[in-house]
Amino acid sequence: MKHATKLYETVSALMAPGKGILAADESDATAGKRLAMVHLPNEPEHRQDFRELLFTAPGIEEYLSGVIMYDSSIKNFTDDGIPFPDVLTAKGILPGIKVDLGTKDLHGFKGEVVTEGLDGLDNRLTEYYELGARFAKWRAVIVIDEDKLPTTESLEMNAVQLARYAQLCQAAGIVPMVEPEVLYAGDHDIARAEMVTTRTLQILFHTLIKYKVDLRGLILKSSMVLAGDMYPEQSSPSEIANATLRTFHMSVPHEVGGIVFLSGGQTPKRATENLNAIAGIGEQPWPITFSYSRALEEPVLLTWQGKPENIPEAQKMLLHAVMMNGLASQGQYDASKDSKLK
Repeated sequence: MKHATKLYETVSALMAPGKGILAADESDATAGKRLAMVHLPNEPEHRQDFRELLFTAPGIEEYLSGVIMYDSSIKNFTDDGIPFPDVLTAKGILPGIKVDLGTKDLHGFKGEVVTEGLDGLDNRLTEYYELGARFAKWRAVIVIDEDKLPTTESLEMNAVQLARYAQLCQAAGIVPMVEPEVLYAGDHDIARAEMVTTRTLQILFHTLIKYKVDLRGLILKSSMVLAGDMYPEQSSPSEIANATLRTFHMSVPHEVGGIVFLSGGQTPKRATENLNAIAGIGEQPWPITFSYSRALEEPVLLTWQGKPENIPEAQKMLLHAVMMNGLASQGQYDASKDSKLK
């Protein structure tokens, strides 16, 4: 593949030790739900203000290697007229782009969904590359429900979509981040989560290999393996670390360029503690770090409250959150000394 060396360089930069990836890629509708937490209406200027606050925060480049954006933000500017991708690139942070168009019901499979967005994707990737994007993200949504879901058919359908997306990205010189999110929502125990996540990843990587996707030029964005949010006994960090790494060793080929975690609805502190427990087990065949959205943004939003005078404090909160997760990605986070993350 003509872009292979560039892809490997991008993967290496994204997986730099002690750094992670900010997922600031909420759709405009989801961004509105975030803003609603601080009673701000979902208007373009509020979304722009919040993202400018994030991207211009001093010092974050010490702990962030990349930022995933949404279509409206990769084309957006600071108040001074500087394109957001240029702001990030100037800091040495790689711009990324979410390219899927959300989920639709999978016909004939009640309760399951498939992700859309392949039509015209090659042209969109060309445009995003010109705007500065060097990696992309596509999210599949995997639902756990009692013993019935997910079905093998839905896992296979989503894996094929992810494989085609990954092919198109690599052809465009963009590193694909494949994200099969096994939802945290539910009353399943950790053993069921481990079984489903293992099966999901085995089907995904079987499909990626079948369609000749270059695994070295790819990043997996994975859920942690933990009991559902409605299960009476919540999983401990050590249980999560062991179950997650068992899953990866059963499912993820060693050639894969790196693995990053989504926070998936965990509180900011819990996501950090669990990452720390995983890293604390020791070196793995793949570099592993974080790619959080809500777990990084929520503390910043609550500090900012939409008020200009709160911007410096809110940016300090972002720096603190990425620094703590940078430490956690190396197994060096001490929760007892962190009073800021909740």
